[in-house]
Amino acid sequence: ESDAMEDQFGYYNLGGNTYTVPMSLHKANRDKLLAALGERSVPENAVVLLQGGKAKMRNDTDHEPLFRQESYFQYLFGVKEPDFYGVIDVTTKKSHLFIPRLPERYAIVMGKIYPTEHFVKAYEVDECHYVDELLTVLKGLNCTHVLTLGGGPNTDSGAKHKGVKYPGLKENFTEDQTVLFPVLSQCRVTKSPQEIEVMRYVCRVSAEAHKEVMKKTKAGAMEYQMEALFKYITYAESGCRFLSYTCICGSGPNSAILHYGHAGAPNARLIKEGEIVMFDMGGEYHCYGADISRSWPVDGKFSQAQCEVYTAVFDAQEAVMKAMKPGVSWPAMHRLADRVICETLKKFGYLQGDVDEMMKVFIGSLFMPHGLGHLLGLDTHDVGGYPEGYERSEEPGLRSLRLGTELKENMILTVEPGCYFIPFVLESAFKNPEQAPFLNEEKLRSMFNFGGVRIEDDVLVTADGIENLSSAAPRTIEDIEAWLAK
Repeated sequence: ESDAMEDQFGYYNLGGNTYTVPMSLHKANRDKLLAALGERSVPENAVVLLQGGKAKMRNDTDHEPLFRQESYFQYLFGVKEPDFYGVIDVTTKKSHLFIPRLPERYAIVMGKIYPTEHFVKAYEVDECHYVDELLTVLKGLNCTHVLTLGGGPNTDSGAKHKGVKYPGLKENFTEDQTVLFPVLSQCRVTKSPQEIEVMRYVCRVSAEAHKEVMKKTKAGAMEYQMEALFKYITYAESGCRFLSYTCICGSGPNSAILHYGHAGAPNARLIKEGEIVMFDMGGEYHCYGADISRSWPVDGKFSQAQCEVYTAVFDAQEAVMKAMKPGVSWPAMHRLADRVICETLKKFGYLQGDVDEMMKVFIGSLFMPHGLGHLLGLDTHDVGGYPEGYERSEEPGLRSLRLGTELKENMILTVEPGCYFIPFVLESAFKNPEQAPFLNEEKLRSMFNFGGVRIEDDVLVTADGIENLSSAAPRTIEDIEAWLAK
């Protein structure tokens, strides 16, 4: 009987009902990069050289954590194995993969060792060689310059890309670390039709998993049990072996902790009656990820306070999504969300005074201390948010915004306004003579154990608006209550 993986040429699929990703997606990405480089001053006889992710061991042990491909390498080649290199000849436009030369013993522990021809067919590249042949092959291509990803930094993390490490590379070729990074990161900002289909899939199945988690969330359950359920559903039913990020399953006051769920706070609280929960979870398929948040009452019906806060966030998200289209400034959308949240909180008595004056002293940022949303794709906080010519604002709220440009057709990004009652943030504001007059201190103090609400959807920017890729998860108060009552 033939090996199923050996016969899987030209696509990625995990069987069952999982989505089939054609390797032509990555060929199209390579072509997009070459076209973009054609608009830059690139030396003659140049190649693009990328190093894939490396297999690593945990600390000083021989335990090997499950490998996930480096995102730029995934973008261009779609390779699931570690320790590869990839080359794209800028002149001939041919693509080359370089695979590790594995010892025979590898087959005992890890399975069949495939020849180079296997990877030519599996990943639809022009040629495949061994890693130890890299310098020889480059010389055979009459290459004089190699374009690598040593630049940066990543505008979210501030970290520089590690680039390429290979013995003898710098001694034999001129390495350019300046050209490739800004071009390739901007290629990833807008998605191709094939990438959009993968994103539609992973957002849909993640939204459907959210629905099931909503249904199963009851008082007396542990937060991590809901995390485990989401992991099970996205993997067992949809092939998402990885998540886009660590699940954030905050109940009660934990729902106001933006990145709750980390090792020091591992979704380990008992969910209680009367509380609101905020779950931020997304599956990942072929390294493309979803990022979805839903907030709902444990009891199935929104209390008055829960309804008020949820309405503030929902109205902000609705206002933003209705205004979104190509050419719209994303920082302006962040301020629109701030304004709507302030207007609604004023309507319900949490704030007082003139909203225009509130905006001048950044009252909105007290309740939404994060950015409105970010690019999404091969990384949860996808690259390219601040290209050449754009600087991050230092104003409250905007300083946390991960996208500083105007919207473009075929961008995929999150729209995730939130409203949180964070005691130390509000305590400071009560003492601030510019902000305190706008705050109903007594009412806000009564919300210190409430937590917060975030509604996050993954949207595709279309020619004249947006498509909500995560709409399968209930979002309105009416739809949430109806779903929980079933």
